[in-house]
Amino acid sequence: MRRASFLKSATQSSEYPEINLPRIAFVGRSNVGKSSLINSLVGRKNLARTSSTPGRTQIINFFMVDESWVLVDLPGYGFAKVPQRVRDRWGPMIEEFLIGDDRLRLVVLILDSRHEPTKLDRNMVEWLSHFGVPFQLVATKFDKVAKSRRTRSLRRIRESLGSEDILPFSAVSGEGKKDLWKIINGIC
Repeated sequence: MRRASFLKSATQSSEYPEINLPRIAFVGRSNVGKSSLINSLVGRKNLARTSSTPGRTQIINFFMVDESWVLVDLPGYGFAKVPQRVRDRWGPMIEEFLIGDDRLRLVVLILDSRHEPTKLDRNMVEWLSHFGVPFQLVATKFDKVAKSRRTRSLRRIRESLGSEDILPFSAVSGEGKKDLWKIINGIC
């Protein structure tokens, strides 16, 4: 288990924590498993709040890990059970963080391995590429895909997004956890 603690929440850059450590951001559709992935990575069940209700994370949450990194849980994009006015704030809030924080080292773009990437997922890959933001694709909920369908699931994601570099991940079994830490350590 890693030493991890909640730092603070923010909606704009003036509220970000003033800690000069590398930041790793987690982004993806609502209810794709961002908070569960963060909890699994640090070995804590309730560091980042999880919910079966899409749109639970509505602000940017910062977590200190091993006094070496800051993990950043961003609101999900796409369908969320929140008012439209709340969803309308998320785009500018996420964009400001992703292109405005010079401590950002990596974006972990999370996809549900059970489903083909959506247009919003493809748009996010294009947006990150356009702005030169380094990112790693992670296919979560891999334990829920039958073993006989896993290769096909990853191929479908690769073809849809035009990327070979996709890491399968399961918060339940821990698959992919060591590999994701290797990537984070390599970047930071």
